[in-house]
Amino acid sequence: MFEKHYKLLCLVFALIIGVNAQADSASCKDGANGSPWPLWQAYQKRFLQHDGRVLDQTGERDFTTSESEVYTLFFALVNNDRQRFAVVLKWIEANLAQGDFAHHLPAWHWGRQASGKWEILDHNSASDADMWLAYTLLQAGSLWGEAEYTRLGRTLLELIKAKEVVLLPYGGTMLLPAPQGFADVNGKWRFNPSYLPIQLLRALKQSDPSGPWDAMATTTQQMLRSVTPRGFAPDWVSYQRGQGWTAYPEHEAVGSYDAIRIYLWAGMLDDADTFKPQLIRSLSGMRRYLLNNHGALMEKVNPMTGTAKGIAPQGFSAALLPYLQSLNENKLLAQQARLLNQKMNGELIGESPTYYDQILSMFGQGWMGQRFRFSKTGQLIPAWSRQCHF
Repeated sequence: MFEKHYKLLCLVFALIIGVNAQADSASCKDGANGSPWPLWQAYQKRFLQHDGRVLDQTGERDFTTSESEVYTLFFALVNNDRQRFAVVLKWIEANLAQGDFAHHLPAWHWGRQASGKWEILDHNSASDADMWLAYTLLQAGSLWGEAEYTRLGRTLLELIKAKEVVLLPYGGTMLLPAPQGFADVNGKWRFNPSYLPIQLLRALKQSDPSGPWDAMATTTQQMLRSVTPRGFAPDWVSYQRGQGWTAYPEHEAVGSYDAIRIYLWAGMLDDADTFKPQLIRSLSGMRRYLLNNHGALMEKVNPMTGTAKGIAPQGFSAALLPYLQSLNENKLLAQQARLLNQKMNGELIGESPTYYDQILSMFGQGWMGQRFRFSKTGQLIPAWSRQCHF
């Protein structure tokens, strides 16, 4: 039995990393950042301009979001690419933060107006991008010894606390999706659970011990337990004064392109984090669905009924890899790894590669391939900082 499981795990890692174990071990010892990462290199060529702007290309022609910029910044740090990091950060501040991080959170949407002018299309910020930006700057400051990055990260934390944090009546402390449009409309607030990776909250507490981050982590765990009756994460939830939490009921409840990140964040939590077992239990519906459907993954699921539809993009398979490893579901892990490597376009994921599939894949594959880890306190541990010994 042990031999069977060992061979299966070897297959999984070969599919995920794309190289044999011997070659990967050698490069891990020799490379400053583990080994060259073909997916990251191909992603830059396809989606990242020389000036630091990321082309999302997921709907409108050539638009950019703060999310895509900040995830790219994070993976520049994971890959120990200081030059790319600086270029992307400069673009974010100049174009999304009106040239001044001290007073402006980055606008979430940038692109071409009907007049043909390129500029901010919506000044509202997206709090998930804001959280990842502050976190990445603080981690870069620590890992690279750059005091300016640390200062900027702390400055952004103060803006987040001032503009995007809310204390719910009898509901705890939470992060609004944006400063405008989500708070206290007829006693109701709307939230996106995927905006709150617990590991980020753990790390922000270390940088800002008196901040709301610990309380927010507790509220997040309680919220997820309340809105996952069948073990599926929803994209959006609401909190109603006097009634509590529910999967967003104004439209049909759905778990899809946002919610897939919740399984990813939970899977990547350090095993010593006391919240991890409960979070994984709250998300048990995904495991049951995969077991009952021979590993086939849905695009959307109603988290209240468990009704699923559609075929998931390949990036979803990557997002589930850490989750499935946490459950020791080796057969399901191998199935999702195979799906991930089907219909590749060069080194990119998918026949018609999208930005989001590549990002989910870099998170899932990168974590599985030990290119980075998160510590118990949420600190980023890239391979180059520990010579691949996690």
